[in-house]
Amino acid sequence: MPGHDIIVIGTSAGGLRALSVIVSGLPTQINAVFFVVQHLEANKPSILPQILEDVSSLPASHPTDGEKIQTGRIYIAPPDYHLLVNSGSMRVVRGPQENRFRPAIDTLFRSAARTYGPRVVGVILTGYLDDGTVGLQAVKKRGGVAVVQDPNEAEYPSMAKSALRYVKVDYCIPLAQIPDLLVRLASVPAAEEESYPVSKEIEIESNIAEQAMNTQEFLENVEQIGIRTTYTCPECNGSIWQIGKEEPLRFRCHTGHSFTANIFLSEQSQNVENALWSAVRAMEEKVTFSRQMAERMKNLNLQKAATKYQDHAQSLDEEVSLIRGIIINGFATKRSIAGEYEEPQEEKLR
Repeated sequence: MPGHDIIVIGTSAGGLRALSVIVSGLPTQINAVFFVVQHLEANKPSILPQILEDVSSLPASHPTDGEKIQTGRIYIAPPDYHLLVNSGSMRVVRGPQENRFRPAIDTLFRSAARTYGPRVVGVILTGYLDDGTVGLQAVKKRGGVAVVQDPNEAEYPSMAKSALRYVKVDYCIPLAQIPDLLVRLASVPAAEEESYPVSKEIEIESNIAEQAMNTQEFLENVEQIGIRTTYTCPECNGSIWQIGKEEPLRFRCHTGHSFTANIFLSEQSQNVENALWSAVRAMEEKVTFSRQMAERMKNLNLQKAATKYQDHAQSLDEEVSLIRGIIINGFATKRSIAGEYEEPQEEKLR
């Protein structure tokens, strides 16, 4: 029986140090392959493979689409591309963002769970927000092993806390203990795959990430796993479905963008704020124009008209102040609601 030899790792803020600790503790000869998603800036080249190779005895690289999987290697999702695992090979695709990320941890974990079932070990490390929680749920549903870095020592504990909140985790341990655990699990025989069938949700959502369906097929399939809502996608304004009934609450749009509830709320708040700032800009232009017209009427000795324009400008100015107050107070409320789920600027790895 094969061991738990498909190891998928997800991290975000603080991930460079965490990944370095793990890969530096791996032996040269290990009967396993490692797939990594670290949230990276989309428009910057990444040297993360070189950084990890410097501290590891295993080769590391950004794979290409269709590349064959080789044991004893570390494969890292390139910036702005999802890394998906198929049987014996990988897909590197620019599918729809999940939780505002591409690459996303959930897409990698879900694809590995679909393909390799009980052989998969899912590892969640330091990071903000909750990407990886839904993917780790998929790993568990297919009989895999869930490992989470102890949030008490994580540089940014939000991702670990989310995973612990919603997933029945097998191991929650300090970072320094994870390499030895992975080595041991790689030699422990995995369960029979037939005991953990692929669910409809895992299959359909893996196909969405891979963009393996046309529009009609997508709509037919997403209707099978979700309930259409009255919401619109904050990314593309498309129709939104609520996916499943499990926690965390999550949504997916008709083009494939996916959000957990916290991210969806944050995106909606940002869209409202953007709309209000647009209103402020338009109204301030109207204030300026009204005052210009008032001055023009004065020059033409049309005092009544000048007063009318001046009063209109004053009224608009007061309304602009109210909207500015709504924006400022609303932004503070949004941060209060989101709490630890607010994401700072990601680490710059290039």
